[in-house]
Amino acid sequence: MGDDFLSTPTPSLVIRAGRLVCPASGIDSPGAVTVAGDRIASVQRDRSDAPAPPGARVLEFPDGILLPGLIDLHAHPGWGDSKHDVDPDRRLLARGTTTAISQGDAGAANWPLYRDTVIEAARLRIKLAMHLALPGESAPHPSHSKLDDLDVDACARAVRDGGDHVWGIAVTTNVLGTGDIDPREILARGIAAAEAVGCPIIYGSRYHTDWPLEDQLKRLRPGDMVTYCFHDGPDRIVRDGRVLDCVHEARARGVLFDTGHGMKSFVYDVAEAALADGFPPDAISTDIQRRHVGANPPHDLPLVMSKLRAAGMPEADIWPRVTERPAQILGMADEIGRLAPGACADLVVLDWAPSPEPLADCKGVTRAGGQWHTRLVVRGGSIVETTSS
Repeated sequence: MGDDFLSTPTPSLVIRAGRLVCPASGIDSPGAVTVAGDRIASVQRDRSDAPAPPGARVLEFPDGILLPGLIDLHAHPGWGDSKHDVDPDRRLLARGTTTAISQGDAGAANWPLYRDTVIEAARLRIKLAMHLALPGESAPHPSHSKLDDLDVDACARAVRDGGDHVWGIAVTTNVLGTGDIDPREILARGIAAAEAVGCPIIYGSRYHTDWPLEDQLKRLRPGDMVTYCFHDGPDRIVRDGRVLDCVHEARARGVLFDTGHGMKSFVYDVAEAALADGFPPDAISTDIQRRHVGANPPHDLPLVMSKLRAAGMPEADIWPRVTERPAQILGMADEIGRLAPGACADLVVLDWAPSPEPLADCKGVTRAGGQWHTRLVVRGGSIVETTSS
């Protein structure tokens, strides 16, 4: 008993906020969170004036919203080896995301380098969706355009070797990335690798008339995740203002749907029709990549959340899709995505800023704005310097 007491970290940080929000714990009230070491020590709802332990640093955000650290299930964190990657700590962590999936930035041929130089070097918590292709996104050619690179056995071995670093396998059949290869063969190989190791895939659809969405979805399994779900390509999820029956059927079977905003995959008309038809995404993600660097406003998860709010998604539906739900998808619901004693002290404080500036989708169509901005980030109990650029 004495040893347990001596090993318990002393509370070092108290964050008080005008609003604590945690869908996993059913909290939406004023309150305070106390941090000890890298863990949440206590959560006091309805008490934004909760007393602080002696010696603890106290931070006050009377107009802020304190949430579990945000989780982005489709991003490209890295330092230059992938053709898409962005600085994980400056572009994601410092802007409110404390956990992210790298969507295919490394494959079997280079994932150990990615592990050593990105996953284990960044303060951001990163899980890898292993690219089906051997070189991941480091090759100069389109990533799925060489059949010899799509090595099922090598991919499966790399996933096994990756252990907890790897969440699943990244597969896309987008016409721009496949060359002359039959997209059905690409998806079949991705699923074969995933079935060999018992993991899900994150799947980017065809964006072409040559393969109906219904047939693509029929091949996916429970737990597989479709990203770019609000694009307006030929195989979009909405027709005539309604979500397709095959999409509803896929969700009923356990297939997941993720936003994956990116450079061309978020269109208001599609998002608004899906939301009006009772079809919100399972997860909200950025697909942040190099081409977003320098964007104004900066591309981050709070911005994508704000666009979904502008499209008609209620706040109460947005919060769980950047905290509780992606934590469940990652199999980490006891560790992240919740404000609860014993959970990892990954925290973010957001402010809502009404603004006359409109928010644009990927086609330049705008909706009236207002935007969440990041005020504070805590990763594993340590305060992270935020950035506005």
